[in-house]
Amino acid sequence: IYSWRWQKESPVWNAQPGTAHKSLVKLEKAGMLDLIATQNFDALHEKAGNSPDIVVNLHGSIGTSHCMSCHASYNTADIMRNLDAHPDPHCRRALPYRGNMPCNGLIKTDVVYFGEALPEGAMERSAQAIMHASELWVIGSTLEVFPAASLVPLAARAGVPITIMNLGATQYDYLAERIIREDIAKALPKLVDETIAK
Repeated sequence: IYSWRWQKESPVWNAQPGTAHKSLVKLEKAGMLDLIATQNFDALHEKAGNSPDIVVNLHGSIGTSHCMSCHASYNTADIMRNLDAHPDPHCRRALPYRGNMPCNGLIKTDVVYFGEALPEGAMERSAQAIMHASELWVIGSTLEVFPAASLVPLAARAGVPITIMNLGATQYDYLAERIIREDIAKALPKLVDETIAK
């Protein structure tokens, strides 16, 4: 059963982009970033200023919601603002084939939960970008969650140089040309600055 109650108190709503997020905005503005395929659903890349056009939210996004019946889209922030008055939000979209009566379907965030399918086209778009990439950076991932982790061996097979930046070891470290075991908040801005300066 999906419930909105836990959403109201979630720390995700107050999360702010960090220096790592902001450094990727800098890389995009320099014309050196084509795609961010993220497993995070917090929408912090968009909040930091990355173009939504280059962000692929593999596990969905907390920023948008949809009706599970008619698939109408909603801004989750609007739902959250009205949660006290409407603690169990339902779709208000008027359906012409039902005499303009509201759909009344359940509304759910676009976060992918265990057992649900990834957003349509997300993996395909990520894989296509890798095939044309000059480099793949894996940032802050254990590379344990599939199918996202499968993008690394795909890049290796395509001859794309791989950088893995993670505090702990991953199962695909052997495929990386460069491994960085430092705090991402410090290491990523440094890597971005070095890359732009080349």
